[in-house]
Amino acid sequence: MAIFTVDEARAELERLQPVLREIVAVRADAAELAGTVADGGRSVRLGGLPEFKAAQAKLDDLMTRVQETGAELKGFAPLLVDFPAELDGVPVLLCWLEGEAELGWYHRADLGFAARRRLP
Repeated sequence: MAIFTVDEARAELERLQPVLREIVAVRADAAELAGTVADGGRSVRLGGLPEFKAAQAKLDDLMTRVQETGAELKGFAPLLVDFPAELDGVPVLLCWLEGEAELGWYHRADLGFAARRRLP
């Protein structure tokens, strides 16, 4: 398991931004296609069942790319990415939520998202 410094996690998040943006776009397409498939498969501008399956496969690939960095993809809608770290000797997760401009939050690894605090 990777342990990041705050600077390393911020740099990795910056490198991941194109992948995260693509996840958001493909996620929207997959949601629309899922509605099409559930509605009897009537074709829409994005396609039907084959395009839905392709979108699912693309999402799997993109999510794997995030996880391969050592980051943890904890949420899908909205995206939530955690970076294992230590602050003052305490295991924490540096935490980025879709829509945030930067990596500016953390929480103790044993407490979860509800215990989020701003990074010092």
